[in-house]
Amino acid sequence: MTPQEKREAVEFLTTEQQLSNRKACKLMGMSRTTCQYKAKIKDDSEVQSELTTLTTKHAAIGFWQSCYRIWNKGHWWNHKRIYRVYTDMKLNIRRRSKRRLPERIKQPLTIPTAPNQMWSIDFMSDSLVDGRKFRLFNVIDDFNRESLAIEVDTSLPSLRVIRVLEKLIAQRGIPANIRCDNGPEFISHKLEEWCNDERRKITLQFIQPGRPMQNAYIERKNGSIRRELLNAYLFYSLNKVRERCEDWRMDYNTERPHKSLGYLSPIKYAELKNSEAALSKPASGNHLQIEAKPVVDKAEKQKNTKFENSN
Repeated sequence: MTPQEKREAVEFLTTEQQLSNRKACKLMGMSRTTCQYKAKIKDDSEVQSELTTLTTKHAAIGFWQSCYRIWNKGHWWNHKRIYRVYTDMKLNIRRRSKRRLPERIKQPLTIPTAPNQMWSIDFMSDSLVDGRKFRLFNVIDDFNRESLAIEVDTSLPSLRVIRVLEKLIAQRGIPANIRCDNGPEFISHKLEEWCNDERRKITLQFIQPGRPMQNAYIERKNGSIRRELLNAYLFYSLNKVRERCEDWRMDYNTERPHKSLGYLSPIKYAELKNSEAALSKPASGNHLQIEAKPVVDKAEKQKNTKFENSN
């Protein structure tokens, strides 16, 4: 029995059974001093006020820093009392400081007029049947929405990102710009130094935090991967994920019609633009700049045609 339960039993014996307090305490095995003790309400308002002031002004300091600062102010409270109030206020829980990012300027989502003008990169995550997490690193060329790579592994640090980009550059050439979000792999100094190397001179265009629509091309592709691949299959191993992703990427590039590309696949759209550029090439040998034509919805086009015929 708890001391409070014993006090209640002693009170019952003294009031209902007419026993003396001494005999009732002896029957319950309780000291008379403990039975007669009245708890005092602790007033820790001063300690709480001091701790609140300190932790608000200095968010990163711990208990002992707070304790010595309080003592230096002339408050000689026992450190055990300060710690009790400190833990009651949940100040012993580690507080993660807000990550400071440089100011991001909104970049317009332009339509590239040629390959390798702008690549977009992003991460996705999912889990295997056994619960193990894995990540996908996606790379596309914004010009024709071609999926350049889908790298799959349990961990994809910045060095792995650089390795994938170097492999793509060896196959396709150096991109002028790379658009990405503010993930830890992308804001690392290693990726920045790699892009600023004299041999590459790639411009990293960061979107504003919390604005994924500024990287709409890769987000559109991420949604397709989520619906058609990750949510459609159960994966038991990373090798199976890599196999499925590569099959999906090949179909996405060679067979899948894209509305924004005039219902052509990315490869066929690139071939069409290359042939148009070759036909419009001047005799002097200077290449004309390829301009992307606006894509018109077929249904909207038919509707406009019918309206013109009726007039």
